[in-house]
Amino acid sequence: MGVGLDERGQAQAAALVDRLKDVPISAVVSSPLQRCEETLAPLLADRALEAVAEPDVSEVDYGAWTGKALKDLLNEPLWAVVQQHPSAAVFPDGEGLAFVQARAVAAVRAHDARIAEEHGPGAVWVLCSHGDVIKAVLADALGVHLDGFQRIVVDPCSISVVQYTQTRPFVLRVNDNGGDLSGVVPKAPPQEEPSSDATVGGATGT
Repeated sequence: MGVGLDERGQAQAAALVDRLKDVPISAVVSSPLQRCEETLAPLLADRALEAVAEPDVSEVDYGAWTGKALKDLLNEPLWAVVQQHPSAAVFPDGEGLAFVQARAVAAVRAHDARIAEEHGPGAVWVLCSHGDVIKAVLADALGVHLDGFQRIVVDPCSISVVQYTQTRPFVLRVNDNGGDLSGVVPKAPPQEEPSSDATVGGATGT
């Protein structure tokens, strides 16, 4: 049996339905683990969609570290490597974080290309995965070395948004925990390929 959501997690999952109400969703891809299935269940029911299970966006295989309390790992020599040089971290009897990033990014880009082919350029789709995996994908999209991925925060049930184009990704949201998400919907007509050019000047932000 996998790890399911607690009451707080169930409430956060239910809230996704309203948070994404103004976002047209063409497809859903998910880690096959139970907690991702439970997270997506309310949204899938509301949209009458089915999720494609993708093993390559599943949780990191922490090997011998799986299930151990953090306090029991703090004195492990590998702990400092995970914190300071995660690209060199390989969990005993498990995976290396560099491999996790490679598999996850390849899967995300492949699904993005497939969904664009099936639903048109600019199609919006949902990926449900796990904290370290999402951070690794965001680091790649931001052009940040994996050794810097610990600077990225991804809370449970938060929303991060990446738009892939022919030459570069654009990161539109990171760790969004509330508010209007309609701004992530592409403004270009559906038949138009999203531009790879970055906006220069003329905009303000906070």
